[in-house]
Amino acid sequence: MIFGKKDKKESDLEADPEEVKISPDEEVVEIEDEEKGDESLADKLKKLRTELEKCKEEKQEYLIGWQRCKADSINSRKDAILAGERAGNRARNTLIEDIIPALDSFDMAIASDTWAKMDANWRIGMENVRSQLVTALSNQGVSGYAEVGDAFDPTQHEAVQEIDAEGEPGSIAKILRRGYMYAGNIIRPAHVAVIVHKE
Repeated sequence: MIFGKKDKKESDLEADPEEVKISPDEEVVEIEDEEKGDESLADKLKKLRTELEKCKEEKQEYLIGWQRCKADSINSRKDAILAGERAGNRARNTLIEDIIPALDSFDMAIASDTWAKMDANWRIGMENVRSQLVTALSNQGVSGYAEVGDAFDPTQHEAVQEIDAEGEPGSIAKILRRGYMYAGNIIRPAHVAVIVHKE
C-alpha cells in the first residue's frame, strides 16, 4: 500500500453512513438479540407442540365419535332386519294358526261316518281343497305329524285318551287332532289316544 493513496475498499468503508443507500432489490435482515430470538423460538415451539397435542386429542375424539356412529348404524340395520324377520314370523304364524283349524274341519268331516254317504264329486272337490291347503302350508315349511303306531312323545304329543287295545303299549292308537310343526318347532302338539294294557 502506498502512503497518500487510500485503497478503494478502505475509502468505501469510510463513506458517510448517511450516503449509504439500499437499493429496493436488496433484502433487509433485522438481527434480533440472540438471546431474545432463542426465547421466542422456544415459545413458538412450545405453542406449536401444545396445538399439536390438542389436534391429536380432537382427532381421537372425532375418531371415537365416528366409530360409535358407524357401530350404531350397523346395529340399527341389524335391529331393523331382526324386527322385520320377527314381524314376518308373527304374520306367518298367525296365518298358519288360522289355516290349521280349517284343516281340522276337513279331517273331521273326512273321518266321519257320513262322509261316505256324500256325493262322490263333492267329496273329491273337498279333498282337493284340503290338499291345496296342505300344499300351501308345506310350501311355507309347515308339516303335519303324528301317525297311528308312532311311539308317544310327550314333547310332541298330548295324550288326551288312553285305550286298552292291541299294539305296543305307549304307542299311538288314534289321532284325535293332528300336530303341526314349522322348521322343527312345534306350532301345535298332536292330540292322541295312547295304547295302554289294563290288567
